[in-house]
Amino acid sequence: MKGISNILLGLAVLFFLASCNDTKKPADTLATGTIDISVDETYKPVIEEELKVFDSSYPEAHINIHYKPEAECYKDLFDKKARLILVTRPLTQNEKDYCEQKQIVPTSEVLAEDAVTAIVNNASADSMMGVNEIKGILTGVYKKKYTVVFDNEGSSTVRYITDSLLRGQPLAKNVYGAKGNQHVIDYVEKNPDAIGFLGLMHVNSSEDSSGGGSFIKNVKVVSIYNDSAKQYYQPYQAVIALKLYPFTRKLYYIKSENYPGLGTGFANFLTRERGQLIFAHAHLFPLKMNIVIRSAEINTDH
Repeated sequence: MKGISNILLGLAVLFFLASCNDTKKPADTLATGTIDISVDETYKPVIEEELKVFDSSYPEAHINIHYKPEAECYKDLFDKKARLILVTRPLTQNEKDYCEQKQIVPTSEVLAEDAVTAIVNNASADSMMGVNEIKGILTGVYKKKYTVVFDNEGSSTVRYITDSLLRGQPLAKNVYGAKGNQHVIDYVEKNPDAIGFLGLMHVNSSEDSSGGGSFIKNVKVVSIYNDSAKQYYQPYQAVIALKLYPFTRKLYYIKSENYPGLGTGFANFLTRERGQLIFAHAHLFPLKMNIVIRSAEINTDH
């Protein structure tokens, strides 16, 4: 009897350990489960398209996307509220050090290249500007006084302008944050002395089906002068790819998953052919697939 009791006790211990191990198994896989991720709100149109295709391929995957100003996306990563974020810059060394303190092991990869566009009212004479003119408007020293509007005070667009363009110079008092990208467009459309800054996909026309890209008609997209090429350029996809448009930035994923979970599954999807084609259709330049750009001459002699 004692031998049988020992056997039963041993089996009970094994079942207990097995049940403990089961509770530690991740609740999600590369293609199943439920997670929350945070995404820079600038990219909502294209990420919604990405999610739609991902969902149709993996019906057991449920990704809850929270669109926020970029600064809040990083905060969600650091607070362990999101295992995946989509933002416009990689982590700084200070942020990597902070992650190490919090036992967060982040990995990141670049996905696509985007542009920051400037828009003016259709009645404005200033539809072609140089980089120094843009700086003058933002710092309040330009000959004409503009009201400058951004999508949000904590947005990636504001950070790009202050870090990459102004490099420490303060913004003027005539700079305001709106309530999103559409509010920037609406304000500029109604105010002749306004200039707005926002992400490229918000000025692409939804009516364009050519694949070449065209812009909305209710405002003007400013052409920016390239000092090296000595020419003005608008932010078309090929121009971004050839690095001719002066104001470009990249879209990254940063994830903290230490196992093959759903965040990794969605990140993988964004780097592969179907995900990259969706970026291309949104007129961003995909950076994880090969795209051939050929020069062409148009014969106007008829």
